[in-house]
Amino acid sequence: MEEYVETVKERKQEERLKNVNLDDWLPITSSRNAKWYYSAFHNVTAMVGAGVLGLPFAMSQLGWGFGTVVIVGSFGITLYTLWQMVEMHEMVPGKRFDRYHELGQHAFGEKLGLWIIVPQQLIVEVGTDIVYMVTGGQSLKKVYDLICNGRCKDIRLTFWIMIFAAAHIPLSQFPNFNSISAVSAAAAVMSLAYSMIAFFTSAAKGAHATAAVDYGLRAPTTAGKVFGVLNALGAVAFAYAGHNVVLEIQATIPSTPEQPSKKPMWRGVVVAYGLVALCYFTVAFTGYYAFGNSVNPNVLISLEKPRWLVAAANLMVAVHVVGSYQVYAMPVFDMIETVLVKKHRFTPGFRLRFVARSAYVLATMFVAMTFPFFDGLLGFFGGFGFAPTTYFIPCIIWLMLKKPKKYGLTWLINIFCIAIGVLLMLVSPVGGLRQIIHDARNFKFYS
Repeated sequence: MEEYVETVKERKQEERLKNVNLDDWLPITSSRNAKWYYSAFHNVTAMVGAGVLGLPFAMSQLGWGFGTVVIVGSFGITLYTLWQMVEMHEMVPGKRFDRYHELGQHAFGEKLGLWIIVPQQLIVEVGTDIVYMVTGGQSLKKVYDLICNGRCKDIRLTFWIMIFAAAHIPLSQFPNFNSISAVSAAAAVMSLAYSMIAFFTSAAKGAHATAAVDYGLRAPTTAGKVFGVLNALGAVAFAYAGHNVVLEIQATIPSTPEQPSKKPMWRGVVVAYGLVALCYFTVAFTGYYAFGNSVNPNVLISLEKPRWLVAAANLMVAVHVVGSYQVYAMPVFDMIETVLVKKHRFTPGFRLRFVARSAYVLATMFVAMTFPFFDGLLGFFGGFGFAPTTYFIPCIIWLMLKKPKKYGLTWLINIFCIAIGVLLMLVSPVGGLRQIIHDARNFKFYS
């Protein structure tokens, strides 16, 4: 009997050591020396992306009053739920919830937590990478068209998406978050730069408009207006997406009982959200002010002059979504590599990483080439995936674990956020799906 007990102990010890070694290899936990400003630019890169360029289009479907309430209200709600995530990262003494699903497992149970969080998180992260493939390809094509000005042979969007994807094969081999810090920092700078270009060029166009701008709702029919509102709600939800990688980003920051990671993490989040407010509010309101209900789903596509500046802005978008793609892909790589090593007994190493990550890049490229519907994808993924993980799952976990006083202020705030999030989840995918169907009517695959 004693020999059996000793054997079990030895096996557990071997398993524990194996898990420690695996954590030293996996992308989320292999490096914990990040500074607070790493958090800032990782969060800016994760937040300010394709979503900000779709906000003027969302305004055209919502109108001035309701659109302002939705965008500003979403900013407040998501800042609150992001604070909750940061606070809950180390809510159990001596333990860190390095991944969103680990926090979910602590709240809902080992199996149920995985089934609740992982599918939602994958929808968000994979969906975002697909949208960024489309955005990168569109931006490169816009640069090419502006520079050529009709003098060059037209190149199909499909090929531009392939060119954009080619950059991600080598970049996806970077082992962890900290190793892509330079890429993420460059992406954060680019996001601020192209947002300001969109702001100033839209403001200049609006100030010198020669014809009256129509600020009525975009769709001419009642049904179109209703579905347009639903799609716009999903697009706004898509714009506030950093929650899906926030615990993974915080996992890279060192932590001690005297200096917990939540302090530098929150400092970085506040800086990031300040930049988010600067970019989102200026681009959303001036883009709608300049073009009204004729604005394109990507506001930079609406801008034509000055040609060189608009071309530069689109090139900045392409650079930015390169970094954003990698930030959202890193947790997916972590999940894939964990399953391959733990469940399928693959040996950790470069070969496994190269094959698995390259396959993921090619898969997202193929889907983006097949369904390059920017506005519909924003609405569909924004409602279906982003609303739960961003607006209300953090609140549910907070109520379960923190147990605030029933009907107290904190309890009421969380219930309000849950109600808004559930409503977004239920209604906005309908608008996004309708927009995809509408765009697909005259679409030729791989054109």
